[in-house]
Amino acid sequence: MTPDAEDTASHAGGRRGGRESALQMLYQWEVGRLTMPEVRRLFWNMGDEDAPDTTDRSRSFATALADGTVEHISEIDPLIEQSAENWRLARMPVMDRLILRLAVYEFLHHGETPQPVVIDEALELAKRFSTPEAVKFINGVLEGVRKRLDPETRTRA
Repeated sequence: MTPDAEDTASHAGGRRGGRESALQMLYQWEVGRLTMPEVRRLFWNMGDEDAPDTTDRSRSFATALADGTVEHISEIDPLIEQSAENWRLARMPVMDRLILRLAVYEFLHHGETPQPVVIDEALELAKRFSTPEAVKFINGVLEGVRKRLDPETRTRA
């Protein structure tokens, strides 16, 4: 199954479930001020009832996304701020900021997933975890980041 097909496959077991788990781990990292090893231990070992029922592949994808986002935050945040006109990252709602970071990380380091798919998946996360206004905002910022990125600068994970 291609990454695109898996994105639209089973919500919980596919890459969408992995993205949801990654977002939840990033939330624990940011709000709880935990290290990523602490987040992984708590998230995967505590049996969080809100965590999607993920497959090993989805779990691996989620962990890679969350770890990579945190690892590359100094590369990601300036791209978001350049495209979020009149918005500083610190003033954005936490979930919106994390969804943007996750998507931009995927743009930069998971080139096997087409950018329009990454944007669609980010919008689905916004619909589920944020507000209707956030969907438009996230779409606009991600389109701005996408336009700024030169395809030659994208790397593969």
